[in-house]
Amino acid sequence: MPPPEAAFRHLGEDEVCFEGWRISVVRAAFESPDGERFTRDVVRHPGAVCVVPVTDAGTALLVRQFRGPLDRALLEIPAGTRDVDGEPPETTAGRELEEEVGVRAGRLELLARLHNSPGFCDEETLVYLATALAPGTPRRQGPEERAIEVVELALEDLDAAVAAGELTDAQTVAGLLLARRALDR
Repeated sequence: MPPPEAAFRHLGEDEVCFEGWRISVVRAAFESPDGERFTRDVVRHPGAVCVVPVTDAGTALLVRQFRGPLDRALLEIPAGTRDVDGEPPETTAGRELEEEVGVRAGRLELLARLHNSPGFCDEETLVYLATALAPGTPRRQGPEERAIEVVELALEDLDAAVAAGELTDAQTVAGLLLARRALDR
C-alpha cells in the first residue's frame, strides 16, 4: 500500500494572503486520491532551532519570556527563527543560546526534528542539546528578549513542572524529555 501522501497531489499556491517579516500565508491547492480538489491556508515559516542547555550540575537553563499571542510569559528552552540566509542550523542554535542565556556550548547534539503545527504550518524546529557550557555575552534583541529571566530547572523536576502546568510550550517539553533521555544513556 502506498504511503498516504503518495495519493495526494500538491497542485500549487496561487494566492499569497499575507506577507509578514517572519511568516507568510498562502492558499494552496491539492487533489485527493479520488480526484477531489481542495484548498488549504498554509503558513510558511523559515524554520527554527531550540536548545536545551544543560549545566554540569544537571540543570537546564530556561528562559521566562513574554509571548504576545498568549499575553503572558512562558518558561521555555532558548529558541529562535532560522532567519539568516545560509546560516547552518547549529550556528543559529549556538547564536540564539548565547544571545538569550549568555552561555556558549562546547558541544551541540541534534536530538530531533519537530513539526510544531503541521495542520496549518510548515515550520520545522531542530532541537539541540548543549553541554560543556562556558560564559558568553548575551545580546538580547527586542523588548521581549530584553526582559528575559534565566531560570534553572533540575531535569529530575521536569515531570512535576509539566504536571503543575509550569511548562506548557510543546517544544520545551519535548526538548527537555529528549535531553534527559540522551543524558541518561
